[in-house]
Amino acid sequence: MTQPIDIFQLTRELIDLPSVSGEEFQIGTLIGELLNRLGYHVELQDIASERTNIIATTDARARLVLSTHMDTVPPFIASNEDDEYIYGRGSCDAKGIIAAQITAAEKLRAEGINEVGLLFTVDEEVASMGAKIANGHPLASSCEYLINGEPTDNRLAVGTKGSLQATITARGRSAHSAYPEQGDSAIEKLLDVLDDVRKIDWPADEEFGETTCNIGVISGGTRANVIPDEAQTVLQIRLATNSEAAKSLLENAINTRASLEYKSIHDPVRLLALSGFEQTIVRFTTDIPYLTNWGTPLLIGPGSILDAHTEHERVRKADLIKAVDIYGGLVRRLLKD
Repeated sequence: MTQPIDIFQLTRELIDLPSVSGEEFQIGTLIGELLNRLGYHVELQDIASERTNIIATTDARARLVLSTHMDTVPPFIASNEDDEYIYGRGSCDAKGIIAAQITAAEKLRAEGINEVGLLFTVDEEVASMGAKIANGHPLASSCEYLINGEPTDNRLAVGTKGSLQATITARGRSAHSAYPEQGDSAIEKLLDVLDDVRKIDWPADEEFGETTCNIGVISGGTRANVIPDEAQTVLQIRLATNSEAAKSLLENAINTRASLEYKSIHDPVRLLALSGFEQTIVRFTTDIPYLTNWGTPLLIGPGSILDAHTEHERVRKADLIKAVDIYGGLVRRLLKD
């Protein structure tokens, strides 16, 4: 018999392995070895060099899969804890969730419930490349439910906003800054475009709220005494409505002054709602739109999204324990139906 999992210790061990997107090899190895010791059939699904999804199953068919992601945003922050919280990068997004899902799966197995698998992906924080490739896995077609974990304060999310990420590139002509009339500033062109983007009246929805646009990255130029010949910005738009409306508004604002490249797009998602759970709609996006072959999706997990991606990222210990019970309760209810 294996020893019961210490969920707090496991959460800290996971946090203390840096796994910024693109650098998930070590954490994937740790999780894979742990699940092997626990008796799972573990598959390392290659995504790129030293980047693998972890897929774990029992001898039974995985009718339901618990899933979340292994990667984090930068920078790495080592773990620490006090009586109430565990702190560190990934504590709530989503290493504490990994620990809670593994713990829940082990408790279910101890009860004789074996039709539960685990799927841990890479690259969710960038482009969900791991989820996109996992969606083609043969196991997906036989899975009835996917419970995805993200920090929702242990509330069942019945919807998530959509997402549109786009790059705008302005081009000009370089020249000596003492003779600006000989050049054409790409940065000034881009600033004019962004001024109009900021004035867009984005569409709203009664259920999902407002569409919002974040100008996340601006880059351009080489040095102060050179008229810049190229400048670029990356936008992240959180969609409350169909993406086509936002695309049309964005394209009209840019017109022919710059080029536009869409990096990723998906519309808002409505999720399974179950009675007996506190419910919410979240503004962030997840792997769920890219795991459509894995059955009916649900979204729930410990921790607050307001703590994720911050220097004070944390998860309440009591919420980790509660999440184990929630995941177990959901599995029993869904597999009974």
